[in-house]
Amino acid sequence: MIKIGVIGYGYWGPNLVRTFAEAQQGTIVAVSDLDPKKLATVNKRYPAVKTTNDFQDLLRNPEIDAIAIATPVSTHFEFAMAALKAGKHVWLEKPMTETSLQARKLVDEAAKRNLTLFVDHTFVYTGAVRKMGDVIKSGDLGRVYYYDSIRVNLGLFQRDVNVISDLAVHDFSILDYLLGEHPVAISASGINHFPGTPENLAYITLFYDSGTIAHVNVSWLAPVKVRQILLGGSKKMITYDDLEPSEKVKIYDKGISFTEDPKQIQEMRVGYRTGDMWAPKLDGTEALRLAGDHFIDCIINKKTPQTDGSLGLRVVELIEAATSSMRGRGETVYIQKVQAPQEKIA
Repeated sequence: MIKIGVIGYGYWGPNLVRTFAEAQQGTIVAVSDLDPKKLATVNKRYPAVKTTNDFQDLLRNPEIDAIAIATPVSTHFEFAMAALKAGKHVWLEKPMTETSLQARKLVDEAAKRNLTLFVDHTFVYTGAVRKMGDVIKSGDLGRVYYYDSIRVNLGLFQRDVNVISDLAVHDFSILDYLLGEHPVAISASGINHFPGTPENLAYITLFYDSGTIAHVNVSWLAPVKVRQILLGGSKKMITYDDLEPSEKVKIYDKGISFTEDPKQIQEMRVGYRTGDMWAPKLDGTEALRLAGDHFIDCIINKKTPQTDGSLGLRVVELIEAATSSMRGRGETVYIQKVQAPQEKIA
């Protein structure tokens, strides 16, 4: 049984406590937060769980095997490094750090101590994203031409991170999972409409060696909430609407083909294919529960998590590159080649 402590009981922390409290091979031992009212809530819901306003109490507790950190991004590096040095496995919320230098230090520290470093890119564990990954991996989609995402709403304006770090981070992790390759260049434009605040709207384009192009539109300033992804391939096309209560993913047998036949070129060089549409059955398991079980399984069996520190590092590098391009008014930023993403989970 893996015993877990959680630092931070604000927005996402309660979900982590619930997930680990219900895990079959894990349990919650203690929760740390600076707010006594939040700790009182923990005591009421989970009487057996210890609470403290000093996160060091969790690090000193020999019962605790792993620390889950759900605090502002600016604190991730400090807490995660302290936990690793205390010999604890670490679960970090996304994005894993403010800078790629910090992320790289955590990856190295975890490797040196043979500890599990997990980054909570929850979308990778959703049935919808995993189904899209299966379709791509099977070859049914064909060559991936493009990925087009819109992720907008009248959102909560963050004080410490911009909209790329808050919303595009989901697409960066999904792209890493689906494509299995890292972009070679990135271009972004965006703006902060309110002086003194981070950018609240951005358009990001990612270029890949394979010829795939990805576009991501993120905003906290839209009148309606939209969470849609289009995937275009040479054989099929996919739509994913995360707000649909059912049939979130639809696969279309649509596309075009070109001919070099001189006779047909005289008539029309482009042929259009319009076939069936179907909505595949998706795994309905809660993504966070799947991620939690995967984290615990990786600790017990010494496996590398699907969303490990290396993936988290690649995502932070993209956030940095996109933010740099955005502040250069769309200047193309070339990305250093990195190790290819690891094999996908079963």
